[in-house]
Amino acid sequence: MSDRNNGANNAAPQEPKTSPGGQAFAANHRIRFRTENVKSSYCNMANATSTREEVILNFGVNQTWDQPGAGGELEVDLLHRIILSPYAALRLSEALTALMREHEQRHGKLA
Repeated sequence: MSDRNNGANNAAPQEPKTSPGGQAFAANHRIRFRTENVKSSYCNMANATSTREEVILNFGVNQTWDQPGAGGELEVDLLHRIILSPYAALRLSEALTALMREHEQRHGKLA
C-alpha cells in the first residue's frame, strides 16, 4: 500500500456529505491532509474480514512469489492491520470503486 500523493497539505473540495451522526457538511468545507508524519509501505496482498462493529483490513507482502516449489502455500508477512467502523469502510469502498473506475478509463480494463 503506497501513498503516491505525498504532497503536503493537499486539499480538495468535497461534495456535501452527511456524517454517521447525521450532521451535514457544508459544500464549501475542505479537507486538509497533513502529511508530515505519513509513512508509505509497499504491500501486494490484502484481505478483509468483519464483525458487526468493525471491518478489519490486513495488508502484507507475499513472500512466496519467487519460490516455485512452495506447494500451493503462500507465505505472507503481515505489515498493517487497519480497523474501521462500518461507516468508514463504506466510504473507503465508495472511494476505491470510483478510483478504479477512473483508473480503468485512463489505462484500460483490468482482468
